[in-house]
Amino acid sequence: MHKLLEKIFNFLYPVFRDWGMSRNVASYTSLIFNIAILVALAYIIYYVAKFILVTLTAVFAQRTKTKFDDYLIQNKTTRYTAYLIPFFFIYKAVPVILDKYEYWESIFGKIVGIYIVLLGLWIVRTIFNSLRDYLKQKPEYSDKPIDSFVQVIMIILWIFGVAMIISTLFGIKRGELLTILGTLSAIIILIFRDTILGFVSSVQVAINDMVRIGDWITMDKFGADGDVIEINLTTVKVRNFDNTITTIPTYALSSDSFQNWRGMQKSEGRRIKRHVLIKSSTIRFLNDEDLYQLRKVQLITSYIESRQAEIEKYNDLRGIDKTLSLNGRNMTNLGLFRKYIMQYLMDHPGLNKDMHIMCRQLQSTAHGVPLEIYVFSSDKRWANYEYIMSDIFDHVMASVKYFDLEIFELPSTLN
Repeated sequence: MHKLLEKIFNFLYPVFRDWGMSRNVASYTSLIFNIAILVALAYIIYYVAKFILVTLTAVFAQRTKTKFDDYLIQNKTTRYTAYLIPFFFIYKAVPVILDKYEYWESIFGKIVGIYIVLLGLWIVRTIFNSLRDYLKQKPEYSDKPIDSFVQVIMIILWIFGVAMIISTLFGIKRGELLTILGTLSAIIILIFRDTILGFVSSVQVAINDMVRIGDWITMDKFGADGDVIEINLTTVKVRNFDNTITTIPTYALSSDSFQNWRGMQKSEGRRIKRHVLIKSSTIRFLNDEDLYQLRKVQLITSYIESRQAEIEKYNDLRGIDKTLSLNGRNMTNLGLFRKYIMQYLMDHPGLNKDMHIMCRQLQSTAHGVPLEIYVFSSDKRWANYEYIMSDIFDHVMASVKYFDLEIFELPSTLN
């Protein structure tokens, strides 16, 4: 307790000492008068600076073609600069006004100096924010993670700013302060871990062009499926298609897997890849009566005729006994249905004919034989894409019965 009181006394002693020196009424009156003049001059300088930097600059900005100065005014850069000028004046005038009061001169000098540093950092921040807003209006920069770079620059400037404030407040030399910060680097890295990881990821994202603002990405781990609306130093914001917002750590883009649909959006078509399951028990050879009925299907009439002629010629040359359908070459209902679907897809107006168009049979499963359609829709817009895909499979499922085939369905458990 005694040591604590001693420290308090040592701290307050200069205050009482200066108070004793100021007991001289003339000196005290002169000090108050000088401070009043200093404050009055600072106000005059502020209003002059405000008129020049705020009012005149706003008029000038309206007449220029560039939008950058408009963003400077919008972010109040000129207004904060007008605040800075009178404080520079006070900072230079304090040693003259408080020449005989060294303690108070030191206190006021430190306060004004710290305020100038903070205000300077704030002005730099508004300049970078203006630059960010300006670049985002440029088409070539609209999809770049500009927020990340601005945040990195500001973190570095704030570190130097805090170092200057500590140096000013405690009288520590900047070199010694940087040495102390170096020894505390492990703690700093621990505190700013996400920021450092985010910075590295932002650089990787920008250099490798992995994600841009406006890209449609899917990341199941975070439940993200929508358009990227913001990329900054620590997070990536995704507006999902249900209008919810998902926030993803920036470093997750380089450490985890995600799907970017930009390639599809820039391509000439959007892929449709879906299958139906055909009951294997309904697949059979076609007889002459079946082929006669199926010739009425206009899309495959010519194919049936040419194919049947080819098969008959093959069987006749080899003397195949056709009393049993298994002998020789034959057409099947599934093969003919597959050919019909191919012709239907080739005639469909919603598909891109310059990209893959395929109807293929996949490996049989316990639930039947998968018949897959692999095509690309010309219209990539979500609603239209879904309409085209549904239209195709509506027709596929409705036409199955004409080929005496059935689509597999699990039996109902209801009585």
